[in-house]
Amino acid sequence: MASPISANKAELLAIANAVASEKMIDKAIVIEAMEEAIQKAARARYGAENDIRAKLDPQTGDLRLWRVVEVVEEVEDYFKQVDLKQAQKLQEGAAIGDFIVDPLPPVDLGRIDAQSAKQVIFQKVRDAERERQFEEFKDRAGEVITGVIKSVEFGHVIVNLGRAEGVIRRDQQIPREAARVGERVRALIMKVERNNRGPQIFLSRAHPDFMKKLFAQEVPEIYDGIIEIKTAARDPGSRAKIGVISHDSSIDPVGACVGMKGSRVQAVVQELQGEKIDIIPWSEDTATFVVNALQPATVSRVVLDEDEGRIEVVVPDDQLSLAIGRRGQNVRLASQLTGHQIDIMTEEEASEKRSKEFAERSKMFEEELDVDETLSQLLVAEGFAELEEVAYVELAELASIEGFDEELAEELQNRAKEALERQEEAYRTARRELGVEDDLAEIPHLTEEMLVVLGKAGIKDLDDLADLATDELIAKKREAPRRRNADGPQLRRPQREQDKGGVLGAFGLSEEQGNEIIMAARAHWFEDEEEAAPAADAQAEEAADAESSQ
Repeated sequence: MASPISANKAELLAIANAVASEKMIDKAIVIEAMEEAIQKAARARYGAENDIRAKLDPQTGDLRLWRVVEVVEEVEDYFKQVDLKQAQKLQEGAAIGDFIVDPLPPVDLGRIDAQSAKQVIFQKVRDAERERQFEEFKDRAGEVITGVIKSVEFGHVIVNLGRAEGVIRRDQQIPREAARVGERVRALIMKVERNNRGPQIFLSRAHPDFMKKLFAQEVPEIYDGIIEIKTAARDPGSRAKIGVISHDSSIDPVGACVGMKGSRVQAVVQELQGEKIDIIPWSEDTATFVVNALQPATVSRVVLDEDEGRIEVVVPDDQLSLAIGRRGQNVRLASQLTGHQIDIMTEEEASEKRSKEFAERSKMFEEELDVDETLSQLLVAEGFAELEEVAYVELAELASIEGFDEELAEELQNRAKEALERQEEAYRTARRELGVEDDLAEIPHLTEEMLVVLGKAGIKDLDDLADLATDELIAKKREAPRRRNADGPQLRRPQREQDKGGVLGAFGLSEEQGNEIIMAARAHWFEDEEEAAPAADAQAEEAADAESSQ
């Protein structure tokens, strides 16, 4: 009796073609799935121990079924081996060590076999479909895509993208935006991840890059590369800022983005549910860009602290609330846009701060250098803030100050160096009283002052220091943003636990320096291992000698 498989060649090929077309996958994958299903059914019939193969011709539908056996002198596994005499009946010229095929008759698929084969085919097709979806979307991160809202589950929006589904998580949605099933929605593809249930496509409507892409669609000059959006910051659904620059001096970047009567920017605003957008000319000069970023507020003065990555901005008293913005929104977006922390203060506050710093530095020089008030104030007025600056500046530069001569400059430098030595000795004494071992003083980049800070933090030997990660050692403490009280004085929000920096975060060590410190502290671990290895080898040799002698 002919097998149903061999009797329905045309039907098998028709099924393969239909599935490949419907799922938009390669027909060869469907054929492979069918072959795998037939192999499984054949193993169930002839024995799972057999190495059974099936081949379905994609053109004619002919099915061949066989088992692979190895030619051996003495058969140990009758399912996978055959002796030379039997092998030569199957294949003329067969020799010991060859693998030959033993043709099998087609199998009749019973109800259970057919169901099992169906599951194998479905699983293989599903896997192939998921792989096709992943391959289609894996390189499309950063694109804007349009889909139809399929459902809303626990606040997350599921979007039908045609051949796949994406999700807009709650934190990537525009606040207060209503998502209705069946509506079309545009979103940015943030990332695509492979998952057992198929590709996970994460979408966003809150990311700054989504706004950038929308401008590129509305402003031809951006699409053509004539105008570039250098940076963007968003408070989704409320307000946003973008910094733009034109690579053609004849084209105004701000005007081009705004469009005739605001048509271009309004198209983006409508897509972002009324989000107000400030378009700001970008500048290489940080101070100029900060002034532009704080629009519409007027700025009096900008002071950069490049070491700390902070910027102090001084504004007139009547511009303070405008510069800060509602709930700090304006200064927060300006900080994100410029990549610097911005501190806003009034003229009066800036004057008070300068006076306080001037008095503190003058007092320090007066005490440490044993000079009169006039001389100490003159040093501060010339820009000197630390003893190190006085001690190690070029002698000629110090002597060039009005009223100074080379003899006085040399004397000041000697006194500054003596003061630094006194401080170092005081820190060394304090460090030893804290129980910090001398080995730590040999670590590069660590000063006695740093060792005192480490000791107060309970880090007193090489192992204590070696156990730290680089971030735990040098990460800078993020300062809590200022908030303004109703009566005017500035207060700081309580420092949260996650905002705490590293133990030595106040000293401005670089990541490279931090790594060198940690690795130097761990060096003795490796030395101990190297010393232990020869000892272990010697013990092993002694044990082996003792065993052989017995």
